[in-house]
Amino acid sequence: MGKWTTADIPDQTGRTAVITGANTGLGYQTATALAAKGAHVVLAVRNLEKGKAAADLIARATPDASVAIQQLDLTSLDSIRAAADQLRSDHDSIDLLINNAGVMMTPKSTTKDGFELQFGTNHLGHFALTNQLLDRVLAAPGSRIVTVSSVGHRFARAIRFDDLQWERDYGRIRAYGQSKLANLLFTKELQRRFDSVGSTVKAYAAHPGYSETNLQGHSGRRVGDALMSIGNKLATDADFGARQTLYAASQDLPGNSFIGPRLAMRGATGPTPFRSSLARNPKTATALWELSEQLTDTKFAV
Repeated sequence: MGKWTTADIPDQTGRTAVITGANTGLGYQTATALAAKGAHVVLAVRNLEKGKAAADLIARATPDASVAIQQLDLTSLDSIRAAADQLRSDHDSIDLLINNAGVMMTPKSTTKDGFELQFGTNHLGHFALTNQLLDRVLAAPGSRIVTVSSVGHRFARAIRFDDLQWERDYGRIRAYGQSKLANLLFTKELQRRFDSVGSTVKAYAAHPGYSETNLQGHSGRRVGDALMSIGNKLATDADFGARQTLYAASQDLPGNSFIGPRLAMRGATGPTPFRSSLARNPKTATALWELSEQLTDTKFAV
């Protein structure tokens, strides 16, 4: 069998896909590919003008594409709640929820609710959105939730339960790693909870390898941003990175699979062995879930 590509995505007609951060980069490529295969795609984006521009580009590429735009700011629990309410009003079922949006190695900052920006956006924002859309995901046969993580989760030494918001000694790389580690622990515990109630919904995680997107170059450090710019010359393109997400979104896989390039940064798409032992720890996954419920005031309502 040859390398898997987006041409191998099965027909998605009749399926609804909600994709966060879908106006650019990996999210845009993911949305474009699913729309071309017949899915109704919802671009869940912070900036509506950029979302409309992305929708127009998708329509040009696939004239009969079905695309909608939903305003969503993952740094605000109020915005997440409003977006979830609107999505639940607009859709009786959601076949694919793709938690794609994120920030990377940013200067120390907080979300509108006071959470460390990377943890609050990459993990807590998607945690809250997922919990508030569960009834619509459960209503779709063969539905799945795909969360974009990273091999950068290995930068994290642990989930810092004693200083989750990095008030003591903020390190942008380790904080990024913690947020991506949280994505994997979230996927693990989410699948365990689906299994515990006999649900057929599948939860997956994917990592893009090292793809050139607009995530790089926003660290606030001139030298670091310059190095990332150089690194982008060697990076794969966003289409390659999105391929990992699309594989998870469309192939028959065991729950809690972690998908990415076989060689970590490059190579054929498929299940990857690069999940750390920390990301496999069931006690940590459960503890993080329970704390995330408290922080976001959302529950696994199944």
